[in-house]
Amino acid sequence: MTAKPADPPPYYRRHVFCCTNVRPQGHPRGCCSSKGSVKLRNHMKARAKELGLDDVRINIAGCLDRCELGPNMVIYPEGVWYSYSTIEDVEEILQTHLLKGGRVERLRLRPEDGPERD
Repeated sequence: MTAKPADPPPYYRRHVFCCTNVRPQGHPRGCCSSKGSVKLRNHMKARAKELGLDDVRINIAGCLDRCELGPNMVIYPEGVWYSYSTIEDVEEILQTHLLKGGRVERLRLRPEDGPERD
């Protein structure tokens, strides 16, 4: 049996996907964009740069399918999900998770949170 080649090292230490999806006004699930996700994501990206987090990528994402709980983000490689709504929440995620490697439990989403998956 041939050995499977090792995966290359990750290009980024952490990869953050912030939902900025837009749904029509009045959609029953809502959308992250109408809850301020674009402004919050832009702040997070600027602050990450100020903090010297060159090995962390803050990206815009389309729908992450947890619209009712948004704005939300997921951080890889850990697969940790957060629901956040303020600049202070973003700062706490930056400081606690991205700088110190901890978790912001009060903002954390678990698999059982949100709509059932199809």
